[in-house]
Amino acid sequence: MRQYVNKLVRDKIPAIIEESGNKFEVRRLAEVEYLQALKKKLIEESQEVAEADSESLLNELGDLFEVIENILIAYQIPREMVINQQHKQRQERGSFSQRLQLIWTETQPQK
Repeated sequence: MRQYVNKLVRDKIPAIIEESGNKFEVRRLAEVEYLQALKKKLIEESQEVAEADSESLLNELGDLFEVIENILIAYQIPREMVINQQHKQRQERGSFSQRLQLIWTETQPQK
């Protein structure tokens, strides 16, 4: 039975499908399509991390890191720039280590 997937897959997936004796069709994405597919894949992998149990969390985080790494490559962003930005934002806004949940805010009237 044919199942339409239409999503970005890892490079070795076609060979894995072929080795299992199944049929498939792939196409190479144009640059703009690839960038969009990476962002869509980022959401997909983030959702899988959010739903992962403790046994599969490491595997799902690895998938998420792979997508992030490929986004950095595609946009020619050095990893160090992202880490520097992370540190900057941590200095300015903090981390998540205190486990704070914002319950509500109230806007003060303009004077």
